Amino acid sequence: MRLKIMPLKKSFSVHRVPLILFLCQLMSALEVPLDLVQPPTITRQSPKDYIIDPRENIEIQCEAKGKPPPSFSWTRNGTHFDIDKDPLVKMLPNSGTLVISITIEGKAETYEGVYQCTARNERGAAISNNIIIRPSRSPLWTKEKLEQITILKGQSLVLPCRPPLGLPPPIIFWMDNSFQRLPQSERVSQGLNGDLYFSNVLPEDTREDYVCYARFNHTQTIQQKQPISVKVHSTKSYIERPPKLLSPEGRTSHKEELRENVLSLECIAEGLPTPSITWTKEDGELPINRTSYTNFRKTLNINLVSEADSGKYKCTARNPLGFVEHTISVTVKAAPYWITAPKNLVLSPGEDGTLICRANGNPKPKISWLTNGVPIEMAPDDPSRKIDGDTILFSDVQESSSAVYQCNASNEYGYLLANAFVNVLAEPPRILTDANLHYQVITDRPAMLDCAFFGSPIPTFKWFKGTKGSVLQENTYIFHDNGTLEIPVAQKDSAGTYTCVVRNKLGMAKNDVHLEIKDPTRIIKHPEYKVVQRGGKVSFECKVKHDPTLIATLTWLKDNGELPNDGRFSIDNDHLVIMNISDEDDATYTCVANTSLDIVSASAVLRVVDRPNPPFDLELTSLLERSVQLSWIPGDENNSPITDFIIEYEDSLHEPGIWHHHSDVPGTQTTAELKLSPYVKYSFRVIAVNSIGRSLPSEVSEYYMTKAAEPEENPTAVEGIGSEPDNLVITWQPLKGFDSNGPGLQYKVSWRQKDGDDEWTSVVVANVSKYIVSGTPTFVPYLVKVQALNDVGFAPEPVIIIGHSGEDLPMVAPSNVHVNVVNSTLAEVHWEPVPPKSIRGHLKGYRIYYWKVKNSSKRNKRHVEKKILTFNGNKTHGMLPGLEPFSHYMLNVRVVNGKGEGPASVDRVFNTPEGVPSAPLFLKIVNPTLDSLTLEWDPPSHPNGILTAYTLKFQPINSTHELGPLVDIKIPANMTSLILRNLSYNTRYKFYFYAQTSAGSGSQITEEAVTTVDEGKMAMASRQVDIATQGWFIGLMCAVALLILILLIVCFIRRNKGGKYPVKEKEDAHADPEIQPMKEDDGTFGEYSDAEDHKPSKKGSRTPSDRTVKKEDSDDSLVDYGEGVNGQFNEDGSFIGQYSGKKEKEPAEGNESSEAPSPVNAMNSFV
Repeated sequence: MRLKIMPLKKSFSVHRVPLILFLCQLMSALEVPLDLVQPPTITRQSPKDYIIDPRENIEIQCEAKGKPPPSFSWTRNGTHFDIDKDPLVKMLPNSGTLVISITIEGKAETYEGVYQCTARNERGAAISNNIIIRPSRSPLWTKEKLEQITILKGQSLVLPCRPPLGLPPPIIFWMDNSFQRLPQSERVSQGLNGDLYFSNVLPEDTREDYVCYARFNHTQTIQQKQPISVKVHSTKSYIERPPKLLSPEGRTSHKEELRENVLSLECIAEGLPTPSITWTKEDGELPINRTSYTNFRKTLNINLVSEADSGKYKCTARNPLGFVEHTISVTVKAAPYWITAPKNLVLSPGEDGTLICRANGNPKPKISWLTNGVPIEMAPDDPSRKIDGDTILFSDVQESSSAVYQCNASNEYGYLLANAFVNVLAEPPRILTDANLHYQVITDRPAMLDCAFFGSPIPTFKWFKGTKGSVLQENTYIFHDNGTLEIPVAQKDSAGTYTCVVRNKLGMAKNDVHLEIKDPTRIIKHPEYKVVQRGGKVSFECKVKHDPTLIATLTWLKDNGELPNDGRFSIDNDHLVIMNISDEDDATYTCVANTSLDIVSASAVLRVVDRPNPPFDLELTSLLERSVQLSWIPGDENNSPITDFIIEYEDSLHEPGIWHHHSDVPGTQTTAELKLSPYVKYSFRVIAVNSIGRSLPSEVSEYYMTKAAEPEENPTAVEGIGSEPDNLVITWQPLKGFDSNGPGLQYKVSWRQKDGDDEWTSVVVANVSKYIVSGTPTFVPYLVKVQALNDVGFAPEPVIIIGHSGEDLPMVAPSNVHVNVVNSTLAEVHWEPVPPKSIRGHLKGYRIYYWKVKNSSKRNKRHVEKKILTFNGNKTHGMLPGLEPFSHYMLNVRVVNGKGEGPASVDRVFNTPEGVPSAPLFLKIVNPTLDSLTLEWDPPSHPNGILTAYTLKFQPINSTHELGPLVDIKIPANMTSLILRNLSYNTRYKFYFYAQTSAGSGSQITEEAVTTVDEGKMAMASRQVDIATQGWFIGLMCAVALLILILLIVCFIRRNKGGKYPVKEKEDAHADPEIQPMKEDDGTFGEYSDAEDHKPSKKGSRTPSDRTVKKEDSDDSLVDYGEGVNGQFNEDGSFIGQYSGKKEKEPAEGNESSEAPSPVNAMNSFV
């Protein structure tokens, strides 16, 4: 075998080949090339003991090589076999293999016998082994009538098989008529002879179809014995007995086995209880690595036995009543085996040589020599040879000394036959290895450079490196006899060209080989251990680095096999991804990176975890009145340890189908002592818990019914409440069936008046939850108790509770009711409580009915819906919030108990004072002109008093949305429209509008509007466009601009000398003395307005296109940016006054537009 893997343009790699294989190459390194003359060599032959299938043609193999090609002949049973005389026999072309055609005609038995092949040419003759041809046989069982076997329980039984003798011997097994294997155990097992042994029988062993089957593998047939019927009779008692051996019999026996076979020793014992078997070896130990046990330790097996395994082996069958021993003396014999087999010998004329044939065996084999198939004693003399026992010595050989020698080593257990030729040649050296081979080796690996050669005499060889290199020495390299150069640890500098030179006295030959050194493949990112829940996803990563001149292949394995052909597995570059993980995916995953020169791998384990499997085999033991022991077997924990077991129970007597929690136990525990209640039909189930979750419940255990007992608990939630003035309704929460503790659950209901001396009155009722006591006084306290009882007895004495008979309506109304008005929306009511006895029930509180009966402003009566406020408990006053200002109210007070309301008190009348009004309903601005706007509005929906006036404030908004001076106008309360005149054209104005009562100013609404554009001026400006281009006009404009600049400088100087700061003016303008928040006395229910709500923003805002602002859409308040002006109004509502030029403060100057009205000039007048 050459140590070259994956050639590439006659390039080879040396790797991964064990040294032992290489040494095998050395032994055959000096084989003669087939183009040279040589004696025959047998290359293939059939086995010595050749069992054939009688249904197929017979093929007896014999192949040989030699030069000239050998001819073949056969002997049968020691005499020449003339194949030409038998038309059924053919010899294959260029071969000695015989084919005997028996499928059409002929019988296999005709050709039974011992065959031997001879291959012969001019240099000698080689012979094959004696090949014994025997057809396989699978005979039928002899017919027999089998009677039913009747046996008592506990006795031993042996069912004989006695299969027919076949060739080869059949394999025996026991099945039933349905071809199902019969279960075997320590009690029931099959012996080496095929019999079925019962150490003791049980009733379940009764059956009519114990069938022994014999399988003949060579012919693929199965033969069946007649079924055996066994009837086991049960007995009330049977006697236990110590063990007794069924096989082998007696106390000692002997066993003989051949070397390298399997030694099988058997001991089968009967007894009751069933015995167990142990094995020992006297004066020695059983070989650990070669020993195994089968058939429930009844059979001891020792593999590859040798003479050292001879000795005495003892089996011991033991049960509680005693033991029995049997000693088996083992002798290991040996068919002949080679110590030194003879090897082909190539010599040149005049040389000396030796053939050695050494074998061993027990007994020691006899060595005999043949030459060219003839006993050497009968062969012609050859002066160049001398026989010395197992050695033939050759001296001064000549070409006529060439021959084939056979060595035969035999004893009573077999024989060995070996052919070895002596070939005398004179041949100059030749190199058999191909020229200019290229080897590729991984760094730090050994490199093997071949130089197979032949020559006679045997040539010597040397290795050189490089074209002018010196001879390589053994201190760094290893030189093998077949010419191979070994570099133990190849490095980068080992690369290069090596030359092999071989010589003998007849000539010289040489050959060059080339060595390349490659970087090793490495896994730089190993896959990692993963724990994933069933149904999840996992990814393994494996990064590889390799020599850039090599191609690496990455392969993933599962448990060292191929990945499943499953769409859940995918490989993406360096990653293995597994989707929807199942239990079958729990495995070791290996990434294998290989090139043409090396292979590396790394593995990681995937642990698939999940909820545990449910426990099973629930069993109840230690059955007591109030406890039981439950045991179970845990299910598979699915790679996540079980931490707890949850035990649940079902009471199929009282609550079938409903499972209740009973207890928890640690995950290491598989039994639990369970406390039970009386009169419950229990069944149990167990749930396992791990870190992933809960298992499904186990199968339900058997039922267990506990005995009845008196109740341990009484009903809960006992109450005594009358539903009518003359009864007492006693209610309770009944016991659950589980708590009844027995049949016939009832309740003893008892009652008596709390403040009287009456005896307890009792009644026993069925399993209900209510009892009504009639004819009781109204609202009297009672002592009540309810006790459970069943057919066994009473529960403990119950707890006594206090109840009351039924309530009736209160009889008396509260007195001395009076009202204190706190502010316009809040009033406080006071009253005297009623006497407790007049309540006639549980006091729930007092209830005030109040309603608005008259509007103070309009003086007309109007009935409204009554409102109710309830004050819980024994209150004597209460607050009425949310009243309407300036309104007329009435109220009365009533006491309330569980039955209802008592009579009303005398009605009391009170009035609320005025409040501030709500905002006007709307403000609309219509009919805009160049210098006027018309305002229309509706009064507030809630004036909350008598309106005294309206206030209108407005100010211009310039193009940068900044506000100009604020103008303030007072408007009579009876007006609903107003025309503002002398406004600037094309100017936006913002308006603030609110109403007033004597209590103060109400909420405001805002609006914005724009005056129209002067179209005549715009046209005039258009006509003067050409004038603006004239020189005189430009000069005039420059003069006007200069004059304006001088005036601005003068004004700036004057203001710096004594004027107010603009910031101060604006701060002064922010305060509106007319708008102040209202504050009532109690500070809680009074209405108020925030002063900041009246501040106008510095920048104007756009309003809807209809110019209407409803009160809920306008929450802005006014801030006075300029002084207010007292105006006078004509009867039509026109304003005819002027703004006053006198002010206490300077107007805010801000960034108003140049078109803004001056507060000094009378800009706005109304006609």
